[in-house]
Amino acid sequence: MGRGRLEAFSDGVLAILITIMVLDLKVPQGAEPAALLPVLPVFLSYVLSFIYLAIYWNNHHHMLHATARVTGAILWANLHLLFWLSLIPFATGWMGENHFAAAPTALYGLILLMAAIAYWLLQRSIIADQGEKSLLAAAVGRDLKGKLSPLFYAGAVLLAFVDTRLSQALYVLVALMWLVPDRRIMRALQAGRHADADDQ
Repeated sequence: MGRGRLEAFSDGVLAILITIMVLDLKVPQGAEPAALLPVLPVFLSYVLSFIYLAIYWNNHHHMLHATARVTGAILWANLHLLFWLSLIPFATGWMGENHFAAAPTALYGLILLMAAIAYWLLQRSIIADQGEKSLLAAAVGRDLKGKLSPLFYAGAVLLAFVDTRLSQALYVLVALMWLVPDRRIMRALQAGRHADADDQ
């Protein structure tokens, strides 16, 4: 299977997840600004989850562009990632509707942790197939952000039962870490193109 079909399917799933989340936003009862206050937690949860899904979509897109072929193991690793991402709308709604209570906040972090692990497994599946000298392996390198993120998520899950504000701060921190453009894969792709041009 070509990577185009895998990418198109994944894009469709992520688009549906965002649509589900936005449809869960309820219209406030009343036209005055104060009517927005009761729905603010749900809206803030939506914004955070939208950013996370956008980050996954962006990084997934770049990762597949550094993928030469798709194997069965890569397909299943990708579906594993999509499974955990598909739970984000549920956790988002539960957390927002309950004003960031401990259990929903912890579940949100657990799903983010499992999604991060699933993304890493997908990345390793691609590298295992294409070799430690592949474009993706060269681009990933030490992957400091990829190693720190699961630690922060795990810490946020535990902190949810101490102070949910600390958990939320960690979720925002990880999102901000990944919002900073990560050009490793693009640089590796460009270097690969230049090397191919030099060989010709």
